[in-house]
Amino acid sequence: MPKHPGAAAPTRRALVSHLIRARIAGDVATSRENNLDHYRELAEGNRYYWFGLDLGDRWTDRTDVLGLMAERCGVVADAGHVVGQDTIDPELTVDGLDRMAVALHKAAENRSRVLLATGHPAGLYEVHHTLGRALRAAGCTLVLPADRLYADGGEIRHVGSVAMLHRAGGLVHTHSPDPMREVLTGLERQGEAPPDLVVADHGWAGCAGSRGIDTVGFADSNDPALFVGEAEGKVLVTVPLDDNVPPHLYAPMTAYLLAQAGLPQPD
Repeated sequence: MPKHPGAAAPTRRALVSHLIRARIAGDVATSRENNLDHYRELAEGNRYYWFGLDLGDRWTDRTDVLGLMAERCGVVADAGHVVGQDTIDPELTVDGLDRMAVALHKAAENRSRVLLATGHPAGLYEVHHTLGRALRAAGCTLVLPADRLYADGGEIRHVGSVAMLHRAGGLVHTHSPDPMREVLTGLERQGEAPPDLVVADHGWAGCAGSRGIDTVGFADSNDPALFVGEAEGKVLVTVPLDDNVPPHLYAPMTAYLLAQAGLPQPD
């Protein structure tokens, strides 16, 4: 896959070092206790932690969930480690970015219809926004939600072509799949086809993947559902990272992703 000429992107080695320094990967802020609690909730069938995916009774053993997360995210594999620091393997983060780049490159080649959405407006919005600008410059159509759609106690809005949830005067964090469900239902009501590709996180990504839409996303070490979705073939790519560091810290990662996808770096 050709890299975009002149793209100001770090090398893989430099990016790994940055991810560790910024705590996007490496020793992350999410505690081991929080990770294990979320793995247990998913295994016990708490739909809140399924992100809109149908996991049936295939992941009822929390040790299986931990094993998957150790393999795909890089958390500590030792089930006896129950308190304190947990980790994300930065090499797995970059591997995930490389796989996501393949999907973005294909979308650009096909001039696909792409929907971008985030449940982390204070963290990942700028990543999605920058990807959207690059995809549009490459000829893709960015799919926007209809006006006056409501879910999860708020209104679905788009800023810079990124769908997010608005509630009580601000854009809010949400794990719910309901906003994406409303967006896809709204497109259907308008006689529009679903997007060719969804770039998202949390329930936005899980819901799209459950509908059979090609979906790539980002997920933290305490959000196992999207990693399970990728393992089961319902999500194309899940990139492991801390999903709520200060937004500017993701800029080298985004530049790397665009360069690997052969997409232009927005001015």
